[in-house]
Amino acid sequence: MKNVVLTRVDDRLIHGQVMTSWLNYTSATKIMVVDDKSAEDPFLKTVLKNAVPKNVGLGVFTAKRAAERLLGKGFPPSDRVIILVKYPATIIKMMEYGVQFDKINIGGMGAAEGRTKFYKNISTSEKEKEMLRKMIDSGCKVEIQIIAENEAVDVSKLL
Repeated sequence: MKNVVLTRVDDRLIHGQVMTSWLNYTSATKIMVVDDKSAEDPFLKTVLKNAVPKNVGLGVFTAKRAAERLLGKGFPPSDRVIILVKYPATIIKMMEYGVQFDKINIGGMGAAEGRTKFYKNISTSEKEKEMLRKMIDSGCKVEIQIIAENEAVDVSKLL
């Protein structure tokens, strides 16, 4: 996973902050969206593809297929990959398939039923907090950082 320059949980997936701040900061050449529902929806895949600059590749994967790709052939050495997922549960699912993450960026988890305010505009459910703890317990650094220019906040200190 040395080609992965950012792994981000953001329920908005591809949007302005990713396209402006994080693409520039990471010099990413590819985006790997990992979301089971999006991977099964041809229309949504087209919408996502149209939201990405022409010089940046995009793949939309189920958690299982993403894990197989990351653990199997991976990416060419010249690729710089951003992994985007909507939910912490997707990261946990990929971990169960054998993917190990060094660092997870929490960028956008909006208010929703069952979630309460966790940090500024980040909301989580109790189950999602447990998932964040599981990531941290696996040796992964989990941080909240909305845009690259912001200072990262260590999630382990908030739990």
